[in-house]
Parts: sequence; C-alpha cells; structure tokens
Amino acid sequence: MNDVRPLALDIPTPPRATARVQLNAGYTFDDARAGVPYFQKLGISHLFVSPILTARAGSMHGYDVVDHAQVSAELGGEQGLRQLVATLHAHGMGLVVDVVPNHMAVGKGDNPRWLDVLEWGRESRNATFFDIDWDRSDPALSGRLLAPFLGEPYGEVLAAGDLQLRFDERRGRFFVGYADHVFPIAPSHYALLLSGSRLADVFTNALAQRRGDARFSAFEQAAMQLADATREDAGVRDTLARTLERFSAATPAGQALLHRLLDRQHYRLAWWRTASDTINWRRFFDVTELAGIRIEDRAVFEAAHSTLFRLYAEGLIDGLRIDHVDGLADPRAYCRQLRARLKRERPRHTCYVVVEKILAQGERLASDWQVDGTSGYSFMNEVGALLHDARGQARLTQFWNRHEGGNDFADEEEEARRRIPQELFAAEFGACAHALHAVALEHSATRDWTLSAIRRVLTELLAHFPVYRTYVDGRGRGDEDAQIMQRVVEAASRSCRPSERPLLHRIDGWLGGEAPKDVARPAARRARLRAIARFQQLTSPVAAKSVEDTAFYRHGLLLSRNEVGSDPRQFALSTDDFHTLCADRRERYPDALLATATHDHKRGEDVRARLAVLSETPDAWVEAVGRWRRFNEPLRRQQDGQAPDDVDEYLLYQMIVGAWPMGLQATDREGMSAYVERLAAWQLKAIREAKRHSSWSAPDERYEQGCREFLEAVLDPARSSTFIESLASFVDEITPTGAVKSLTQALLRMTCPGVPDLYQGTEGWDLSLVDPDNRRQVDYAGLGASLESSVSTPDLLGNWHDGAIKQRLVERVLACRRGDPDIFARGEYQGLALEGRLAPHFVAFLRRHARRCLLVIAPLHVHPYTRRARDLRLPPQALLDTAVVLPETLAAYDWYDALEMRPLSMTGRRLPLNTVMTDWPVALLRGTSA
Repeated sequence: MNDVRPLALDIPTPPRATARVQLNAGYTFDDARAGVPYFQKLGISHLFVSPILTARAGSMHGYDVVDHAQVSAELGGEQGLRQLVATLHAHGMGLVVDVVPNHMAVGKGDNPRWLDVLEWGRESRNATFFDIDWDRSDPALSGRLLAPFLGEPYGEVLAAGDLQLRFDERRGRFFVGYADHVFPIAPSHYALLLSGSRLADVFTNALAQRRGDARFSAFEQAAMQLADATREDAGVRDTLARTLERFSAATPAGQALLHRLLDRQHYRLAWWRTASDTINWRRFFDVTELAGIRIEDRAVFEAAHSTLFRLYAEGLIDGLRIDHVDGLADPRAYCRQLRARLKRERPRHTCYVVVEKILAQGERLASDWQVDGTSGYSFMNEVGALLHDARGQARLTQFWNRHEGGNDFADEEEEARRRIPQELFAAEFGACAHALHAVALEHSATRDWTLSAIRRVLTELLAHFPVYRTYVDGRGRGDEDAQIMQRVVEAASRSCRPSERPLLHRIDGWLGGEAPKDVARPAARRARLRAIARFQQLTSPVAAKSVEDTAFYRHGLLLSRNEVGSDPRQFALSTDDFHTLCADRRERYPDALLATATHDHKRGEDVRARLAVLSETPDAWVEAVGRWRRFNEPLRRQQDGQAPDDVDEYLLYQMIVGAWPMGLQATDREGMSAYVERLAAWQLKAIREAKRHSSWSAPDERYEQGCREFLEAVLDPARSSTFIESLASFVDEITPTGAVKSLTQALLRMTCPGVPDLYQGTEGWDLSLVDPDNRRQVDYAGLGASLESSVSTPDLLGNWHDGAIKQRLVERVLACRRGDPDIFARGEYQGLALEGRLAPHFVAFLRRHARRCLLVIAPLHVHPYTRRARDLRLPPQALLDTAVVLPETLAAYDWYDALEMRPLSMTGRRLPLNTVMTDWPVALLRGTSA
C-alpha cells in the first residue's frame, strides 16, 4: 500500500492559494492528480479536497463517513492518495483536507461502529462513540436507541413482510433485514434462535463471561464457530432454516414472533417521521442518516483522527478544514486539542487549520481557538454586499412589500425560529428543556418551575437568538457571549409571559451567566454543564434550518443577498466598512480562507454578481417583472389557488435571469431543456425549503407540479415567445455589468488579506445553482486548453462570454502572488480615497510591505457604462475626471501593470483611472520605490 512515497518536502503553510475540488467516484485521486499541472500553472499552491476517508458507497461529497480507519477505496484508496501527493510535491504543491469531526453516516449496513451499538446496546464498546441519550424519560427508549429508518409505520412494515430475520453465513450473525438496512440481533438471543442445536450452549457460555472484553471476544469466537458449522454441518443448516422459517414475517405467527424478538433488542425500529419527535441521539441537523459523535471524548477524538494524524505525520497532508465546528460540544477545546496533537506529530511544521463557521454581523471568531481563521463565508458576504448599490434598496423593498406581499426578513426569521424547533427538532428541544428542568429540580428555590414553563421560555430564547451559538464552558461566558445573551434575554423578556420573566433570568444564569465551576454540588454542576451543552448544540441547527433553509427561501427581496454566511438585512456595504473589515482580518486572521463559491452555496458567484446589478437598475427590473407577470398569467394553474403564487413566481424570475447560461439561445432546444431541468431541481428544493406550500416531510405534489408546468411553459418558445424575447433582452442588458462585477469579485478575493480559495471550475463563469448543481463535474480539459491559449487580452474581452477573461485574470493575479508572496501574506492593508464623478462607485486599496506595494482598483456600480456592452472595458470618457489619491510617500514610486505585465509611466499622487484602466475593467498595479 505504501510503496509510493511523496518527495521529502515540507510544503510551506499557510497556503498561497487553494483550489477546492469535490472528490467522488466520478472525480478520484487519479483525476485530481491529472489536473495538478494545470493547477500549478494557474498559480495554486495547495489542492483543497473534500473528505478522503471511507464514506457511504456512491457518496458525491464524502461528508457521510462510515470508517475513519481507511482512506476511501472509491476515491482510489491510500495508494491513490499517495500518488496524488507525490505529484503535488513534484510540482511544489501541498494538500489541504476536509475533516468531519461532528458526525458519521448511520443506518444501512456499512458503519461497523453503529452496527456494534445496535448489536450490544449500552454494553457496546462504541456506545459512547455516538452522542446517545440512553436515559431518556420515554419508557419505550429506556436503555435503547431509536432506529427511525422505516419508510412506513412499523406495524405496516411488519405486516407487509418487509422485515425479515436473516443469517449472515460469513460472519455467523443473525440480523433483521429491511431494504438495504441491517439491524443486528443482540447476542443474548442467539441461544434461543439456535434452540435444539449443539451450538446454543456455546453462545450461552460465551455470554457468561463477566468482563466486557472477554464477552465480546467469546461471542466473536462463537459466531465464527457458527459460521464454520453452517458450511460443514447439515444439522446446523437445518436448525437455521427452521429458525428463519419460524420467524418469517410471511405468516401471522412468524410476525408475532419477530415482533417479540425486535421488541427485546437494544434499538426500537420506527417510522422515519417519528425521528423529529422522539429521537434520542444527536444528528447532523435533522438528517437521520448522520449521527453525531462525541468528539469531546479523548478516545473518540483519537479514533476519528487516527488516519489523518498518520498521514499528516508522514507529510501527506499540510492543512485541515474543520467541517461544522459549531456542532461540537466544545469547539474551542476541540480546536486547541487538535492543534496540540498536530504539533506533536510534526513538531517543526505548522498545520494550516480553518473552521467552517458562519459569523453573524459584528460577530468575531474567538482569538484563542488556535486556528488560522474561517473557511471563507464571511468574505463571501462582505464582497457580495459591496457589489450591491444601496440606492436600489428602497425601490426593491417597496416592490417586494407592495406586490409580493412579503414580510421583512426579520419577521420571516423569527417565525421560522419558533416553528423549526417544534417541527424538525422537537426531540432535541425536549431534551434541552428536560436538561434545564433537571437543573431547576436541583434547588428548592426553583423546583416549582414546570417543564412546560421552561419549554415556553426556551422557545423565546431560540426565537431571538442572533448567532449560531455561544461557546460557554465550565468557566462561564466570555465577554462576547455575555453581550449576545444580554441582547437575547432583553428581546425574550419582551415576548415571554410577564410571570415567566424570573424564570427567563434563572435560565440565563444556568446557561452560563453563572460559571458552572462555581457551583458547589457536583450533581448540580454536572446538570448545568449538560444543559449548556444541550442548548449550544441546539441553537446551531435551529439557526441553519430557520435562516438558510427556510427564511432564505421565503424572503426574496434580492436573492443575491440570500447566501450562506450572509444576512439579507444588510443589503449593501460601503467601501469604508469594507476597508475596516479587511484591515481587521489582516490584524486578527491574516491567513483565513477567502471564498466566493463553495460546495454549499445557494447560487454561483457569478449568478450573485449578475443579480447584484438589479440593485443598480431597480426601476427597469420592477417594470420587467410587471410585464412578465402579464405575459405569463394565463400559464398559471388556477385550481386550488395559484401555482406558483406571487412569491414563488418572483423568485423564479430572479433565478432565470441570474443563472441564464452565457450564449444560450431560445432556439437551442437541447440547451433550453437542460436549463429547465436544472431550474426545476432548484425550484422543487426552494418550494420545499420554504415550507409555505410544501415541504420535505409533507410534499404537496399538486402545487409542485403546477410550478413545474409553469416553468416549462414560460421557457417554451412555442408558448412564450413574447416573454422569452423580453427576458433575453433584459438578460443581455445586465449580463455585461454582472461580468464586470464578477471580475471585481475575483480580483478582491485574490488581493484582500487572506488566502484565496478557488472553488472547482469558478475560474470560468460560475452560473451554478444550489447543490447538487454546484457539484457538477468540471471540464478541466477545456479549462486547461484555455489556459494554454495565447489569445490577447483585447480578444478575450471581446469574447468575454466564454469565461476565458476571468481565467486570465485569475492566472495573472495568482502569478503576482507567487512572485511576491510576502506582500499578500503580511502586507499592510490601506483603503484609498478616490475623487471625481465616479469615485463612489469604485473601490481601491493598497497592500504594502517593505518598500513595495500593490494597488488594487475595481468598479462596483457602473451599469450606465456597461449595459449591453460588447467589451467589458469601461469607456475612457466615463473615467476622465475620476482618480485614485495615493499617500504622499508613494508619489515617486515606479508602477507596473501586473495584469498586462508592462511598466506604466505615471508620477504624482493622483492616478487618473482613464490611464490605468485602459486594458482591463479592473486594475492591479505593482509599485516599487524609485
């Protein structure tokens, strides 16, 4: 396995630039290895890959890990990984890997740890690996775990004969099979199932061992003995056949026996719909196939990271991205433990570590986590807001409120935050309430507070919670968490029952307002810590499902602001605020990732850039939507209400316009059909996530079909030629401006403080939709050929629809980063002022290091000069009186155009835009002291 050795290189960290790729059976280590020369030529220093450990068969993303001990065979196994890293090292590149410490895939029959828990229950060696509440107050689950994997109610599944007792001849194990699920039979029942066989006593004796390890070993030996006997002894085979027939669900008697057997297992089989109400183990959000693991347990921590630690120690891995860090019991402790463990493996190397963390407005990543920053959502939000024109907000808001009947975003979020805990997380909500009630019962002064009252107060806290979570531990709250909770309690006190405000303040204290370490009685201290953990691991999924997966699909003022990590209440961002945020990141987390697209984004970076143009031309947009509604009114389904309703129709128009493929013509039947299919997948997800007419748990197929038929009709040239003609004209008008914004966005990602991350294929135009559309295979052969092309910049700008101009920009800027990495990694950040008529519509800043500097200039809101443009360059006459004002110390610098790779003849503090932006719509100048 280990015969392929990477070169003995210590690849520098932090990365200079990363390229993120999604690994799966269709894009393996070998495929990534073939692309290494391309990435190196593009200017990438580290390949950044999705999880590499063994995931569920056929996984398209790798976050459903089933075995931490093995590199995924589907991806090419450890041999393939080593070959990839050898090629990376040969090109002077490193590897950053995604890590999933929060959960594993469960159900089915592919996770040995999960199957062990089902088999042995609380006695299992893996019972503490998963976050299971074995002591749930529900008597049906006392000492058992819920297994809600049935497609129909348990009784119906049993009566239909879909549950069958089976025997695994290879492993000597009994199990109940259901579809592709495996439910092991507890070892204590083997003697009964083998009654009359000489092997019954073997299992009885095996389980008589008193020590757990001895019992496990003895049972394993007995099972292998049974497997051998099955192959060699006809009498044993007859016994097995009779047993399986006796328990067959094909007969009422067999069903009764099977039911009694299942009722005595360490799990309780249940319909999948019961999970939200009764599940007694932590999940990833509301996904029952992903079970939370107790990474805070040292043994679990070591087991879950063992393979990655070994690969890191050998030099195969240089960095880690921590997935869903907010799901962990104590993210701070985890990150610090991880950092210490990595340092122990390679003392002379500093591993690059970033966390996937969504920060609310004004929220900062704590400075003591010992990580390099977040994975880039914050920057995606900042640059996205910067591209929007604040002047368009009032008109778009007026239209949304008057004609779409939409609530403002705050109302949608609060309503969702009240609804989601009851609909999706009732069990987790109940567990948190019970944990708080246990705290109340610990003291005579609070024991009369009822569970119902606690549930009501907890609802108010969740409704007003402004962030994903707090980070309270035994020491209590830090300053930032204290400020957050003060805001939450103030808001909750206005909405809760007046008689329950004293309880609200008590709960505030229990959740960290009073440090648990100061509680004298150990039982009371443990109760508080448990309540804090339950609460903090509840707020994160409630936030995600309420905001990203509900409110984002209900509030449609402008979908370009409904993005992961963004807050639609912040419509736009001023250049001054942008500069402040960049300077702050340079001081606090200069090596944080900067992303503008991810595998989780709601819409591609260039879809958002194009939709941002609507903030510059709100009147034209409102008028166009009005026309389109009139054109398409006859196509709406009218039975049982309209399908789509006004909101869903408005969101659909935004997506059609924003994601319209470059160069798509209405006469292209194949292209139009493919686009309709992509939009239909997005539309179905949007309707169900919004939960207004339909949902994943209760789909309204009539409404969904009506919306699908409307979509197909409006994009059918034979039925909607007038609409399509109007639509195409509007898209043609705003697309050039959107492309300019896209180039601005790409330039800023690569020049602002931080490490730029290039999501797969986004060096070309990224007009993707929500997953799985944003995880489609990339044409790297085409991108490679484009990169090798020697087409001139003017020709690329003239044919900008093919995306090669964006790739050229990426390659030129990353070449600049490669040539002078220090100025990007450690250079001072200084926002610059502009003067002149278009000054408010540009952003400019300096990166300075030693006696060198970089000057970045990019347009923000220039639609009047780029509408319907054939060439993305701004007209020189529009820039005549606008200039960047440099600091006095740079007046005598020599300047070099880093995009066109030629010197410039400029002196003085005032740099007119019409002299520095003649070749590109953006500018990157390199300055050196004369």
